[in-house]
Amino acid sequence: MRSSPVRRPSHDTETLPWHVCNRARLARDKAFDGVFYIAVATTHIYCRPICPSRHSRDDRVSFYFDVTSAEADGFRACKRCRPEAQPGSAAWAGTLATVRRGMKFIEAGFLDHSSVGALAEKLGIGPRHLTRLFVEHEGRTPGQIALQRRLDIAVRLLERTSLPTAQIAFEAGFSSIRRFNQAFQSELQRTPGSYRQA
Repeated sequence: MRSSPVRRPSHDTETLPWHVCNRARLARDKAFDGVFYIAVATTHIYCRPICPSRHSRDDRVSFYFDVTSAEADGFRACKRCRPEAQPGSAAWAGTLATVRRGMKFIEAGFLDHSSVGALAEKLGIGPRHLTRLFVEHEGRTPGQIALQRRLDIAVRLLERTSLPTAQIAFEAGFSSIRRFNQAFQSELQRTPGSYRQA
């Protein structure tokens, strides 16, 4: 196993041992995202530690602490994990802006009557890319966030009003009573009626 440290650019004297970087790479450890980049000799591509691409063999991998050095050595950015868009960069801020716009639509109830595909089209990107951005920035898919919003509304209405349960289901954005009840059981492990009794 290689043991030489991986060096940051000359203005930064910190080092990380190769085996630490390699362990983080194999674990796809989010804590190291933006700390170093993985360069693969056979493909001439560099990635982020969280890249979903298949792992390369240890002897084909080297590590960089900045994008500029990797590109200067002839490596190009991975199209899947976009290492040039690491946290804090302009590109990262751009994708975060897209997610924030999407969140506003979700909070307004857009996904109560439309699909994730329709939301993605409204934002000018593909549905898979939209889902990936939401998971990256929010830790959840657009559908999961929309479901949580519906549940929050339903719980508030159950606790604070005397509206019939069926009416609450539709007021909260559920398309049917069955989906309303299923969501309570799967996400909250409680029945809607238990909130009202409490």
